[in-house]
Amino acid sequence: MANSSLDLRPETGAAVPVRRTFWPVVLAVAAASMMLPFSVTGAAVALPSMAAHLGASVGTAQWMLNAFNITFAALPLAAGGLADRLGRRRVLLTGIAVVGVMSLLVALSPSMVLVDLARAIQGCGAATVLAAGAAVLAEATSGRRRQLAFGILGTSFGTGLAIGPLAAGALVQLAGWRSVFLLVAVMSVPIWLVATRAGESRDPARRKLDLAGVATFTAGLGCLSYAFVQAAAAGWTAPGTLLLLAAAIALTALFAVLEIRRADRAMFDVRLFAKPEFVAVVCQPFTVTLGFVILLIYLPAYLQGVAGQSTFSSGLLLLPMTAPVLLLPLAAGWMAARTSVRTVLTAASLMIALGALLLTTLHSDGSWLALALPLLPFGAGVGLAFGVMDNAAISTVPVHNAGAAAGIFNTMRITGESVAVAGAAALLTTLTAGQLGQHGVAAASAVRLAGLAVQGQVAQPDRAGLASDLTAAFHVLGIVLAILSTIGAVLTYLALAPRRR
Repeated sequence: MANSSLDLRPETGAAVPVRRTFWPVVLAVAAASMMLPFSVTGAAVALPSMAAHLGASVGTAQWMLNAFNITFAALPLAAGGLADRLGRRRVLLTGIAVVGVMSLLVALSPSMVLVDLARAIQGCGAATVLAAGAAVLAEATSGRRRQLAFGILGTSFGTGLAIGPLAAGALVQLAGWRSVFLLVAVMSVPIWLVATRAGESRDPARRKLDLAGVATFTAGLGCLSYAFVQAAAAGWTAPGTLLLLAAAIALTALFAVLEIRRADRAMFDVRLFAKPEFVAVVCQPFTVTLGFVILLIYLPAYLQGVAGQSTFSSGLLLLPMTAPVLLLPLAAGWMAARTSVRTVLTAASLMIALGALLLTTLHSDGSWLALALPLLPFGAGVGLAFGVMDNAAISTVPVHNAGAAAGIFNTMRITGESVAVAGAAALLTTLTAGQLGQHGVAAASAVRLAGLAVQGQVAQPDRAGLASDLTAAFHVLGIVLAILSTIGAVLTYLALAPRRR
């Protein structure tokens, strides 16, 4: 009778067979979730080869990253609402299918425009997998099994981040850039089949979707990302750039007004932002994952473009930063239990600040040890933060607000990554183009060469000059990230201080 063991769900009191489906469901959701970070980092590693093969301009190539990130960041809460209304397993299966089919379409695409469109739709599927997958796990488990399931889920995200650059680099080098997207398409088939073992569930309340909130949030994020692309090409003071920035600010303000008026029916429960400790933890992704994602996306392109590394070796060189993200989250929980979440998060931000500051030692012809010097503390800080951030976000609010807190935290985390990817490209391009201009390169040519270099496309005759200019841009970026992380450490330490009675 072992295969028919029952579990009682506290929400409904219903008896549900769990042993028969526990591991298939957990492994399916974890594997589906692993595809999400790989779809970000793997695509970034494949971008230089893809853009060169498809003859893409700098702008259209950049949208291969931005299109996915915008929809992925904007839609998790809406996808969670759909899952509650239409069925969590149904929405999860739909999301897995969308991610797989769109990845196949990218792999077969003859043009970058079609790639950008498919990536935007793929981001919608990724948001659905993120939201519905967590809901399926929460519904299918309880007690210690739920803790185990979500521990495995967190490990799967870390694994996707850690192995993404290395695996994608090997695939590009051995079989070409299309193989990176074919891998995701192939993976989605068995994952979809195993996920069908999950039970179906819905929220009896079935709250109405906040369509106005979703629309304004998505549009504001899109305008901000487009403004960064425009800034890199036309300049930060160009009318088109300023107009897009103004639109992004206006849409964000409108979103805030709408959410306040909708109160408990809003996409974001804005009442949670009245707690300083919640705000501090929710803002952690902007100081923790911002720099991490920037380096995951643009450092391999730097190593391929101006340092002349292969796609595989560029992923291998990132191991000092990616390996701690896989290994340290469990240690972070242990440390937090013996000290405090405040101590761990503050220390994590300071380690990231140290790594970012040491990024000023980066050189295109530097050794592996020289590159490991900034990447190791950076990765250690991110690994420690990943181990406690999610739990901290939930622990700072009442139990009945835990679901809303988790949704807001995940949305802010992915939004921070989306803004980081678009903003860093603009900053690196602007700084590099400025250096080229000082060397006598015409403005239009400087912007084009800088944009290509940031994406890892550097012609051999231009390598020497671009190496020093792009390296100098990374040094400035490191200083900016160090300042942001230091500010984050101070604010975290102050906001999470124990309150006096």
